[in-house]
Amino acid sequence: MNSAINQRIDALRHLMAKEGVAAFIVPSTDPHLSEYIAPHWMSRQWISGFTGSAGTVVVTATQAGLWTDSRYFLQAGEQLSGTGITLYKEMLPDTPSIPAFLSGVLQAGDTVGIDGKMFCVEEVEKLQAACKEYGIQVKPMPDPFEVIWHHRPCMPLSPAFRYQVSYAGMDVPRKLAAVRNALREQQAQALLLPALDEIAWTLNLRGSDVHCNPVVVSYLLIEEEAVHYFISGQKLTPEVMDYLHEIGVTLHDYDQIEAYLHSLPATSLWLHPAKTNYAVYSAIRPECRIIRAASPVTLLKAIRNPVEIAGLHAAMQRDGVALVKFLKWLEEAVPQGGQTELSVTRKLHELRAAQPLYRGESFDTIAGYKAHGAIVHYEATQESDVPLAPEGFLLLDSGAQYLDGTTDITRTIALGALTQEEQLDYTLVLKGHIALAMAVFPAGTRGAQVDILARLPLWNHRMNFLHGTGHGVGHFLNVHEGPQSIRMNENPIVLQAGMLTSNEPGVYKAGSHGIRTENLLLTVPAGEGMFGSYLRFETVTLCPIDTRPILKGMLTFEEIAWLNNYHCMVREKLSPLLDTAERDWLEQQTKSI
Repeated sequence: MNSAINQRIDALRHLMAKEGVAAFIVPSTDPHLSEYIAPHWMSRQWISGFTGSAGTVVVTATQAGLWTDSRYFLQAGEQLSGTGITLYKEMLPDTPSIPAFLSGVLQAGDTVGIDGKMFCVEEVEKLQAACKEYGIQVKPMPDPFEVIWHHRPCMPLSPAFRYQVSYAGMDVPRKLAAVRNALREQQAQALLLPALDEIAWTLNLRGSDVHCNPVVVSYLLIEEEAVHYFISGQKLTPEVMDYLHEIGVTLHDYDQIEAYLHSLPATSLWLHPAKTNYAVYSAIRPECRIIRAASPVTLLKAIRNPVEIAGLHAAMQRDGVALVKFLKWLEEAVPQGGQTELSVTRKLHELRAAQPLYRGESFDTIAGYKAHGAIVHYEATQESDVPLAPEGFLLLDSGAQYLDGTTDITRTIALGALTQEEQLDYTLVLKGHIALAMAVFPAGTRGAQVDILARLPLWNHRMNFLHGTGHGVGHFLNVHEGPQSIRMNENPIVLQAGMLTSNEPGVYKAGSHGIRTENLLLTVPAGEGMFGSYLRFETVTLCPIDTRPILKGMLTFEEIAWLNNYHCMVREKLSPLLDTAERDWLEQQTKSI
């Protein structure tokens, strides 16, 4: 058994008994409901040992379980071994929901504890309603990890910095004017923004509080005549303070958000119940009229302006240069031996870091060789690292933060001999990728309506992938952003010109191999047609797709034409920035098939 994890769970159970709760739920987020979080809030990882970005731990007096999605089934199974924590695989028919699990373990009248700052309003309300059916109550309580987590990392205190309009494309007064127009349309007097990327976009500020995501831990309240910013004073440089004063922002301490909201007179306050934590929500006085809807910033931020689009193309070009240099190096280095998943990760970082305007990775690189490629969000460690050989696939999912754009790309690279099954799977994934990239669709189309294009080639061979096909990507912000998505699950947000979304179908076979091909797509106008306007996708990622594994006979004429045209574009845009040897290598990699 894992003694450290067992001791931590025992400490939590002791505190649960003192608080009078029969179970405690530990999610994977922070007070801002972020996907990626600062170490201070990595309580779920600390209590379980599971390092994936998504998952929820439930601890009762006698049992403990972790619920996570298909990206982490293999990883969680390995990391939970010996902890006594049971893995519950979400979205599978035999997996109970957390309330259903609790109903089988607890008694009517028992209480479930939560830290209200770690759950959004919607989650708490759904949990309360589901547990009520079993006679179980849900009780917000103080953060238990403040007591039991010794040597807990401190709150992030990195300084914020101003994001120049030359990259943002729009100054703060114009952004506030757009937000206030939305306020008037909703007949709201104030808008609460707890989401860190929305705050960063609105104020043209960036920071380094969250690994790989250039955001600043803070809250923002926008009123018709005032803007209130809740942030630790230690994060404010004199330059940023002067800047905030110039744009009319009133500063408050970060910890004062609940007290300030409680002091608000009867007003109409707009907040997003899926992005506002329950503790903050509970601080609002009952007489305040709350408008529960998605923030207008979510959509404003997702539609790129012309300056952002130009920056995006420039960032993609520099990123492509780094990737070509890397792929050429990889092809030469692997046969010589001595390379591992970690060493190629370091090399890719080195080549990206040499590019102008580079500010870090947009997420930790996934370099999965052979069977590790089947672990969707695998991250090599000293313990798991394996040497690369001139055979099989290397799945490489990576991205970078540049001041003028954020990148996210996956390539599956043949390091040598492949099996017929690997070639088939690779070709099917590529067919799905191309089908989505070629899509033309009427205005008003949702991501769920085009998702089938990427999956159909796999479905025809009785295969599928359980993650989404596409997510929004921020602009020198979070690599995962909304509101749009491309996935089987219904999302009411329609695809609009200016949105940047990933295209990443894949297939994963445990113990064998994983394959994913990912580019970023910019939604652009496609002209007028029957019943109105049409849109299409413009592929903006610039990097060759490995043609060696392709079973060419399975590709249609249109698919071959798309691939050849894409490679022609990659060659034309990257060659001027490469040396002679790199250009020659790229010429070979992008030859027509």
